[in-house]
This record gives sequence, C-alpha cells and structure tokens, in this order.
Amino acid sequence: MNVMLIIAGTLSAMAAALHIACIYFGAPWYRLLGAGEHMAKQAEQGSSIPTIITSGITLMLFIWSLYAFSAAGLITKLPLMRLALIVITSIYLVRGVAGFFFIANPIGRSPEFWLWSSAISLSLGTIHLIGLIQQWHTL
Repeated sequence: MNVMLIIAGTLSAMAAALHIACIYFGAPWYRLLGAGEHMAKQAEQGSSIPTIITSGITLMLFIWSLYAFSAAGLITKLPLMRLALIVITSIYLVRGVAGFFFIANPIGRSPEFWLWSSAISLSLGTIHLIGLIQQWHTL
C-alpha cells in the first residue's frame, strides 16, 4: 500500500464532498468556497447550471480518488492506470501553478480563491507525483 496515494485519494474524495455540499447548501457555499458571485446568483435563481457544472467536477474528483486508491492497492486495478495517474497528476500541477497567475486579475473570483485553490491543487499534484513515482513499477 502506498500512503501518499491513499492521502491523494482521500483528499480528492474530500474535495468531491465539498462540491456536493455546494450543490446541497446552494449559494452561500458557492460564495464561501469562492465559486464566484455569478455561480452563487445562478444557484439562488434556481438555475441548473451550477448543479451541472459542480456535479461534473464532483464526478471527476471521485474518479480521480478511485484511481489513487487503485494505484495504492486499496481497490482493484483500474484500466489505463499509468496514463490516468499521469493525466490526473499533471492537471493538479498545471492547475496549481496556473492559478497563481490569476491572483492579480481574478476574473470573477476573489484573489483568495485563486491563492487557496492553487495551493491546494499544487499540493495535491505533488502528493500524487510522489505516490506515482513510488508506485510506478507496480502500475
């Protein structure tokens, strides 16, 4: 079992749960977690767009957690394991680095959102990368 990939999977699952909370609790949670005023207002108006977008993100994060758990040896081996983990790790790392460039021009979100979400994404990417390197030979 690979501890780093277990941590990575747990953190991705926690991120998925926070997105479910946004759907359930609505506009206040979209605001709290920095989704932007536009998303919060759409949620208040009963639009399905925030739910659809957030559900897609939730599903993606949940799948990512399954791949990390699979690579760690907690669940059965999933298809295209190496490719999936390379893509997941890359997305987290690129999102983490790229987000820092939006702090000065936050485009509808707060600078704090970009700072925190980028730091979290970069941390998750780093944890995935360490676990991936450790587990590479068994994938």
